[in-house]
Amino acid sequence: MSFPRYESYKDSGVEWLGELPEHWEIKKIRRVISAPLINGIFKKKREFGKGVLLVNVFDIYQDDFKIKPDNLDRVRCEANEINTYQVLSGDLFFVRSSLKQEGVAVVAVAGDHIEPVVFECHLIRVRPDKTLLDARYGSYLLNSALYRYQLIARAKITTMTTIDQEAILSILLTAPPVPEQKIIASFLDCETTKIDELIGEQQRLIELLKEKRQAVISHAVTKGLNPDVPMKDSGIQWLGEVPEHWNVMALKRIASLKSGETITSNHIEETGEYPVYGGNGLRGYTSRYTHDGEYPLIGRQGALCGNINYAKGKFWASEHAVVVSLIKPLIIKWLGETLRAMNLNQYSVSAAQPGLSVEIVSNLPFPVPPFTEQQSIATFLDRETTKIEELITEAKQAIELLKERRTALISAAVTGKIDIRGATV
Repeated sequence: MSFPRYESYKDSGVEWLGELPEHWEIKKIRRVISAPLINGIFKKKREFGKGVLLVNVFDIYQDDFKIKPDNLDRVRCEANEINTYQVLSGDLFFVRSSLKQEGVAVVAVAGDHIEPVVFECHLIRVRPDKTLLDARYGSYLLNSALYRYQLIARAKITTMTTIDQEAILSILLTAPPVPEQKIIASFLDCETTKIDELIGEQQRLIELLKEKRQAVISHAVTKGLNPDVPMKDSGIQWLGEVPEHWNVMALKRIASLKSGETITSNHIEETGEYPVYGGNGLRGYTSRYTHDGEYPLIGRQGALCGNINYAKGKFWASEHAVVVSLIKPLIIKWLGETLRAMNLNQYSVSAAQPGLSVEIVSNLPFPVPPFTEQQSIATFLDRETTKIEELITEAKQAIELLKERRTALISAAVTGKIDIRGATV
C-alpha cells in the first residue's frame, strides 16, 4: 500500500528532521505540557504487594507501549503521595534509566483506569497539554526510529544509561494540528495492529514448524522409517513400541557421558584457534583444546539443560556441556537426535541452578537400531529437518520485513513524509 505526499513542504530548519508539511510546526516538549515533569516515587521492597496500582519500568515495554491497569503491581502509598505521583489517562512516561542503552527513554502512554495509579522512580512523567499534543501521537512520534536515535544521543552513559528532564524538555517535536495528530494516531493504531497480527501468524507458524520438526525426529528415532516393520513392546513407558529387531539398552552401554572442563571468560576470545562449546553451542575461542573428534554435546545447567549440539575437530568443552563419547561404533547424528527426542531437561536435579544428572541419563533405556539403519535415519533427518529449517528461516525473514515496514510506516506518518488524512481506517 502506498500513500501520497502532502501538497507542499517547508524546510524544518532542523538538520535531522529535514522538510515538513507546510502547515506543521516544530515545538519543544516544554511548550506542549500542562504540568512540570516529575520523577516517580521511590518505595522499599517491603511496601510492594498491597495498596494502589503502580506503573514500574517493566510495564513501559509491554503491550506496544500502552500502559494497562490489568497487569500492574501494587504499592502502599499515603494520600499526599498519591496526589503527587498520580497517573492520569494520556500521561506519557519516559524510562529514566536502563542497564542497556536501547532501553532508555522508551515512552509509553497511560490508558483509562478507574482506581488511583502512581508511578515509580525509574520513570519520568510528561503530562501533555491536550490542546497541543495528542498523547497517542506523541507516543508514536517519540518511539519512532528517528526520535529513538535523538533521545539516546541525549542520554548519559556510565554503568547505567540515564536521561534527565532537561534533555527531554528540549526535544523538538513535529506538531501537526491536534485533529491531524489524532487522525495519524488512529491510522497507526489500525495499521500496526494489522502488521502485528501478520507477525503473530508467522510466529505461530514457526512454533508449529518446531513442533513438526520435533515430531519428525521423535518418530524416526523411536519407530524407525519403515511403517510395515513388526513392532515389540519396549517395556519403557515413554518409548512404547519399537521395531522388533532393535535393541533397548542403557545409554552407558553404548556411550559415556562426562562434563567438560572449567574455563574462565577471560580465556575466551571472539576469534582464536580452537572453539569453546558450552550448553548452548559455540561460546568463543581459546588457545587450547580438550577434545579432538566428533561428539554430541548436552547442555548441563540452567535454562539450557538438555540442549543438544554437535562439536567436530579440536575444541574445548566447557563445564556447562556434557560430552557424549562413543563406546560402540554409532552414527553421531543419530545418537544426538535420539538424545534430543528424549527431552533430557526432565532429568535435571532441582537446585538454585538446575543441573543435568549424568548418572540418571547414563542409566536411561536407549533404543538402538542396527548401524546401517542409524545411517538411514540420520540421512532422513538431515533432509527433512533441513526442509523445516528453511521454512522457519523464511518465516523469520517475513517477520523482519514486517517489523521493518512497521517502523518505516510509523516514521513516515509522524514526520509528514506521507499524507494519511484520506486513508480509510
